[in-house]
Amino acid sequence: MTSPSQTHQLGIAVLRVSLGTMWIAHALLKLLVFTLPGTAQYFASIGFPGWLAYPVFAAELAGGIALVLGLYARQAALALLPVMAVAAWVHAPNGWVHTSTGGGWEYPVFLIAASVALWLLGDGAGALRRSSALVPRLGTA
Repeated sequence: MTSPSQTHQLGIAVLRVSLGTMWIAHALLKLLVFTLPGTAQYFASIGFPGWLAYPVFAAELAGGIALVLGLYARQAALALLPVMAVAAWVHAPNGWVHTSTGGGWEYPVFLIAASVALWLLGDGAGALRRSSALVPRLGTA
């Protein structure tokens, strides 16, 4: 039988692994579907330097892998926030639904919310390298 504390840690692990998987998928979309040169062209078309596509891809892939494995997951989740905040800003004029022409803003905002939740909750069960506390404990679970 599992205790509430164990189920809490398992729940955080499910969030961490699923969030990491989504970050990896987001990176692989740039590599395998749009291609990195195509992503660079897109970045340039919206006013960003095209070369930024490469470090953004690397950050999303490395951050996603860190989350899945539980390697300093809280720091990884926090570090990825600016990437997705810019994506939300870029997609904001397209409306709510991400399947809209040009993509909507709800998917990037959801990834931001899930990343903040993981940062606040901690690493969860099965993390390979636990993060140090980044926020004060507000109470006990």
